[in-house]
Amino acid sequence: MEEKFKMLLSIVMNVFLSILAILILIYMGLDLVNIFKLIFIQNKMGSIDTIADYILGFFMLFEFIIMTLKYIEDAHNVPIKYLVLISITAILRQLLVVHNNGGQTLLLTIAILTLTLTLYLLELIKAKEKIRKNK
Repeated sequence: MEEKFKMLLSIVMNVFLSILAILILIYMGLDLVNIFKLIFIQNKMGSIDTIADYILGFFMLFEFIIMTLKYIEDAHNVPIKYLVLISITAILRQLLVVHNNGGQTLLLTIAILTLTLTLYLLELIKAKEKIRKNK
């Protein structure tokens, strides 16, 4: 009975994730249309900030789709290393947008440093486990 419930729950999660992915893809398509309009249609010429906002939003959605696919591929498990890398790229994107506020820039830089150190520690742990397994 428990196995059937797990199977049903897994199927329901996959269906919901698929619906979410489809909705995100539709929204990404709308973002591409808006970017195209802002860049190429003369009477809708947008500012560089507006264009950058659309592009950054598009790539955030793109990463979310990739993370969802990774979650499904890895049997409903996202490795911590992958989440840390996504966090670093999200913070870097935020740095591109908010580069005129010194305090926030400093905090974002410290966050990137912390996440980078986390990646380094994860690799050290992985290397030690590999050595331990080889002995």
